[in-house]
Amino acid sequence: MALISKSSEYGLRAALYIAGRPEGEYVSIGEMSKVLGISFHFLTKILQKLTQGGLLKSMRGAKGGIALAKPPEQISLLDIVENVEGPDLFGGCILGLVGCGVKKPCPLHRHWARERTRIEAMFRKMTLQRLARETARDHLRLAD
Repeated sequence: MALISKSSEYGLRAALYIAGRPEGEYVSIGEMSKVLGISFHFLTKILQKLTQGGLLKSMRGAKGGIALAKPPEQISLLDIVENVEGPDLFGGCILGLVGCGVKKPCPLHRHWARERTRIEAMFRKMTLQRLARETARDHLRLAD
């Protein structure tokens, strides 16, 4: 079961990959595509959204690529997911029913409202810096 889309998964993995590199270093999309096992064209579209959102910056040329536009401690997982998905990720009905709310709830509305608040808070609090450090320290994987 996925709470976020493949696009968001890939956006998070790519951002973590970049955050794990030396600060200010540009990473080629081709390299990320190969290392992370993500289609080059799909990854490019995701990275464009993150660049347009001000989280990443790009540079053309032989030493170009993608880098973080902000320090990793200033980028939360929620920033990344909202730039890929849009701002309503945690606001919608988990069953996908239009108009779900207090007046016309779905069977999971009450339960999901509690849990989505907790999940959203975790995404808001968790930074790229923290996860990149944990990834390096614990030898965690970003690809299959």
